[in-house]
Amino acid sequence: MSERIHARYIVETADEPRRAVEVMAGEQSSGTFVAVPGETADIRERSGARIESLTVVEDVDAPSLPGARAGRIYHRCAVELSWPLENLGPSLPNLVATVAGNLFELKQFSGLRIVDIDLPRAFATRYEGPQFGIEGTRRLSGVADGPLIGTIVKPSVGLTPEATADLVDTLAGAGIDFIKDDELQSDGPACPFEARARMVMAVIDRHADRTGKKVMFAFNVTGDLDEMRRRHDLVLSLGGTCVMASLNSVGLVGMIELRRHAALPIHAHRNGWGYLSRAPMLGWDYPAWSKLWRLAGADHMHVNGIRNKFCEEDASVVRSAKSLLAPMFPDKPCVAMPVFSSGQTAAQAADTWRALGGTDLIYAAGGGIMAHPDGIAAGVRGLRQAWEAAASGIDAEAYAKTHPEFRVALEALAR
Repeated sequence: MSERIHARYIVETADEPRRAVEVMAGEQSSGTFVAVPGETADIRERSGARIESLTVVEDVDAPSLPGARAGRIYHRCAVELSWPLENLGPSLPNLVATVAGNLFELKQFSGLRIVDIDLPRAFATRYEGPQFGIEGTRRLSGVADGPLIGTIVKPSVGLTPEATADLVDTLAGAGIDFIKDDELQSDGPACPFEARARMVMAVIDRHADRTGKKVMFAFNVTGDLDEMRRRHDLVLSLGGTCVMASLNSVGLVGMIELRRHAALPIHAHRNGWGYLSRAPMLGWDYPAWSKLWRLAGADHMHVNGIRNKFCEEDASVVRSAKSLLAPMFPDKPCVAMPVFSSGQTAAQAADTWRALGGTDLIYAAGGGIMAHPDGIAAGVRGLRQAWEAAASGIDAEAYAKTHPEFRVALEALAR
C-alpha cells in the first residue's frame, strides 16, 4: 500500500504553530509524549503522520476551549495531515481513532476541528456504501422528479400503533411521498415495533392498491444488532421500502452491519449531531463526518434545514447537503440523498431550491404539514405546491393566488 489518508483541520494554539502540529502528528501516529527507543527514524519516515500544509489564518486574544496552555496570543491555523494507509488499513473504526482520536485532548490546542477527509480507493473496496441512494429511492417511492415530500410521525411519542396507522392513512390519502418514525420511537411498550409496522404497512398497501404508488415509510429499527436485523426483516417481509437508524446511537459498527444485512434503503438520522459540532472550534464539520456514514451504507442523511428551529446557520446546512451529493470516488460516488427537516414549511421551499440548485432531496415537514389550518391533507398539498412554484421559478405570492392550500400556509406562517 502506498496511498495516504488526508485530513484537514482548523486548530487554535498559543504555542508556535508548527511545533504544536508536530505534536499532533506524532500523537496520532508513531510518537508519544517522550522519545522511546523503538521510534526509529525509519519508523517515523514509514509510519509517521506528515504535515502536508499549515497556514495561520488569524490570531485571537482568548482561548476557545479550557485546559490548554495559556498564552498571550492564540493562533488559528488551517492544517492538513496525512497518514500512510499501511498504519491502519481500510478500516472505518480505526480511521476515526486516527483522524479524530486523542488529538482533541492535547494541551497544545485550545481549539481543534476536523473539516474534511479524503480516503484512498481501498475504503471503497472494503465498504459497500449506499445500496439505493437517490436513484433507488426514487424508484421505490415512485417519485421520478422533484423532491420527495415527506413528514415525521407527530406527536413524536404517545401514539399507539392504531393511531399511527390512522395518521398514515390520512397522509397517504393526501399523496405524501415519504413518512418516517420519529427518532424517539422505535419499540416502546406503548407503540411496539411489530404492531406498528404491521398496521402501518396494511394502510400503505391499501393505498398502493388504489393509486399504484407505495408511500415510503422509514421504520426506526434502532436497537442492538440482532434487534435491527429482526426489525429490518419484518419490514421487508411486509413489503416495506425503508428502514431508519440513529447514527450516533448505533455507532459505525452498527451501521456497517445493518448495511451488510439490509435489502432496503437506510434512512440515517443524525440526532446528537449538536454535541459533535456546536462549538465552532471543536469537533467535526459535516462533510468529514458524513463521509464515514456514506461509506458505511447510508442512503439518506439529515442535514437540518433552511431557517431551521435549531442553531445551525443556513450556509452550513447548504454546505452539508451539497457535500452529500459530491462523489467520494470516481468509480464509486457513495452519494446520499439529503434530508431537509427541522422546522421546514412551505415558506422555505424556494430558498432551498435556489441554494441546492436541484430537487434530489427529501423535504420532511412535521409541523409544516400537521399544523396547516385546513388540516393535514391541505398541509401536504400546500407543501407540494410550494415546491412546484419553486422549481418552476414562479414567485411564491403569485402562485399562491391560484393555489389555496399554499396561500393558507403562507398566511398562517406570516401571523
